[in-house]
Amino acid sequence: MNMILHPLARILVASIFIISGLGKIFGFAPTAEMMGNVGFPAPEFFLIGAIAFELFGGLSLILGFQTRIGAGLLIIFVILATLIFHAPFITDAARGQAEIVQTLKNLAILGALVKFWIDGAGAFALDNLSVVNFTKHAEA
Repeated sequence: MNMILHPLARILVASIFIISGLGKIFGFAPTAEMMGNVGFPAPEFFLIGAIAFELFGGLSLILGFQTRIGAGLLIIFVILATLIFHAPFITDAARGQAEIVQTLKNLAILGALVKFWIDGAGAFALDNLSVVNFTKHAEA
């Protein structure tokens, strides 16, 4: 049972980043405008970076390939997104409650990402394949 839960956990955590990254691609101009409106410098440049972090990190998690690197990219992304786009608006009368929820959600996701960063991908992951494993099977 645990073997099935490892890839399921990776897919569930990664899905938010892949969907978000694709949404940023298809909504590039409005997303860049929103980033600029909160005072983000060179929003188009940093938006491309955000998309890359989300897609490469998300695919890394799903495939279990270079999982610690992918989790690290997503950890950086989540920390920056939380500090820049959510936490500063917690005290805003109109947006405060929604931003508290977004910040807490990001902290929960951050917990899962830290777990992947520490422990790796788990079962059914490309990280578990190696030349040594292939040669052992070839000799048998």
